[in-house]
Amino acid sequence: MQFAALRAFVQSIVVILLAALIERDEMELGDGVSALNFLQVTLQTSEWTADHVAGIASQTLPPIPLITLSQTQPVLPGYDLWDLWPVQLTDGKTADFDGWTVWIILSAPVLADPEERHKIARIRMMTEKSGVWRDCGNLYPDGHCPGSREWAGSALYDPATGRLTSFHTAAGRRGEAPTYEQRIFQSSGVLSVTNGAAKVSDWSTPYESFQSGGAYYLRVTQTEGKPGHIKGFRDPAHFRDPADGADYILFTGSLAKSASNWNGVIGIAKSETGQYSDWQLLPPIVSADGLCNEQERPHIVFHGGLYYLFWSSHNKVFAPGGPSGPTALYGMVAQTVTGPYRPLNGTGLVAGNPAEEPFQTYSWWVMHDLQVASFIDLWGLSGRDLESDPALLRSNFGGTPAPRFRLVLDGDSAQIAAS
Repeated sequence: MQFAALRAFVQSIVVILLAALIERDEMELGDGVSALNFLQVTLQTSEWTADHVAGIASQTLPPIPLITLSQTQPVLPGYDLWDLWPVQLTDGKTADFDGWTVWIILSAPVLADPEERHKIARIRMMTEKSGVWRDCGNLYPDGHCPGSREWAGSALYDPATGRLTSFHTAAGRRGEAPTYEQRIFQSSGVLSVTNGAAKVSDWSTPYESFQSGGAYYLRVTQTEGKPGHIKGFRDPAHFRDPADGADYILFTGSLAKSASNWNGVIGIAKSETGQYSDWQLLPPIVSADGLCNEQERPHIVFHGGLYYLFWSSHNKVFAPGGPSGPTALYGMVAQTVTGPYRPLNGTGLVAGNPAEEPFQTYSWWVMHDLQVASFIDLWGLSGRDLESDPALLRSNFGGTPAPRFRLVLDGDSAQIAAS
């Protein structure tokens, strides 16, 4: 408590001094960063550090249950399915349509090499009720989106108007040979759901929500790369702050002008219009600069008066030579949406795959009721190596929704609930 009080006192002094400098317009930090922006970075960007991650080795947390053969049966034969997210209401609750929920999910026809799915990904809409899945086809009409592929995002439903607002990542540009350029777009249409059959009509023209570049976020224009090693400006996830009704978008980003190749950050943009427009880019709320290249699909759940920030990271995206975490769901917690954030469980680790199957599931999404959705990745390897047996990449890729589990959140602690 003494340390917290001292930190609060120091921060208050910094605020006073910087405010005076801002008023006098005497402070300029280079690269167009004003004293106000410096203040935001100093007081809002929380660090996920090597010291945090080093503590994972001594932690004992319940692992995600082992995937069994019966759980790998595809819900949509002939297609690989991976990142998925529910259609939500503005308060974060999953929208309910007479017991059916609507899910948006990345999809691709089954290919010989599952890694190639990222080059042809389309966003699909499916509905689910009591474990039964129903396919509703591609979310967007052909030619609707500006990218050459459609990557992950989030979706909101307004019962008063019947409109669905969908945020997604446009990867590359329509008509190109696939690149790794990433832009964030949004579009809206009228959603109707009848007996589990969902469709969207009257789509608006997609427009770019906000752009990367500038003082904080690297502009991603890569022409080549491979999963885990590309830079990020993707995965837009909506959150409405119950404190003041302001809308936010969280996203996977990469820190501009970093000295490290492992420069992942969780970015944030804010809108106060209530119309999901006029987004203002803010400094990152969490930085893993020097530690981790990707903090994927970040999203916030408001629970018990606290803001819980979750993301997914692979073991392979941690910087070599330093501590690394497992392929897992990670998280932090704060008293306000902009932080400062503290790593959950002291390290950030929330729920990892079991040691015997470290790659079995990925891309976790924590729902309002603390259920966690993900997809089955490489399961049942039993210690076998993909390099020595590359056929496993296809034979043991799940490509279908994984069984859900539930979290227990209590202040700064989070773990899988006992079954």
